[in-house]
Amino acid sequence: MLDDAEPPAPPRPDSASPTRSLSVTAQLRDAILAGEIGPGEKLNEIRLSARLGVSRTPLRTALQALAAEGLLEYAPNRGYAVRVFPLSETLDAFEIRAVLEGVAARLAAERGPDALVCAAFQRSLADGDAIVARAATGALDIDAFRDANIAFHDAVTAAAGNRRLPELVRLCATVPTASTRRILTLDAVQLRRFHDDHHRIADAILAGQGWRAEALMREHVLALQAVLLRALPEGTLRR
Repeated sequence: MLDDAEPPAPPRPDSASPTRSLSVTAQLRDAILAGEIGPGEKLNEIRLSARLGVSRTPLRTALQALAAEGLLEYAPNRGYAVRVFPLSETLDAFEIRAVLEGVAARLAAERGPDALVCAAFQRSLADGDAIVARAATGALDIDAFRDANIAFHDAVTAAAGNRRLPELVRLCATVPTASTRRILTLDAVQLRRFHDDHHRIADAILAGQGWRAEALMREHVLALQAVLLRALPEGTLRR
């Protein structure tokens, strides 16, 4: 949780610049999508300003931008709080993500990834291989797997060569629990299963098997949705 951390150095002189505002927006967005700032949590401007080392001007600009994205809610005299999404919206976002990323995988296979995308695949898969190997010995690093997961999914979307797809996928990420940046608690077996999915999807893309790449990606995303449902408390409303 960002608010409870010890404040760093005073704000920098350039904290009101547009670049600084974009940086603060990105930091807060990542913290929300990763679950570091939880649903319903109120954002204290003074503490956040001190924690991030910026003045309140770029911070307020960032809060307004995230409210416009739908990640925050504003109430007069109460300020900003992280939006709470009902389960139905989370499930809808997963289903849309499955369709969009499935299309991205198919287009990537039909187009043929370039050298940069192939290198991105290789890096993310190699990182995942190392994480899975460590998990087998009891060293489960969910944060590292999250980074490898983001890199893989971003590489697939980039390989599609469609400028609109990344924007549409990002819209799904405005529901934090359906974002690639939010990795649910996984055990070593589940982590291996999802990483093996990445290998199968990459193999299908590199082999030019568009139909197979699309089906595998859809199944992969919906399997994450199933993990979320199984993690819900007994009796929780599913839709």
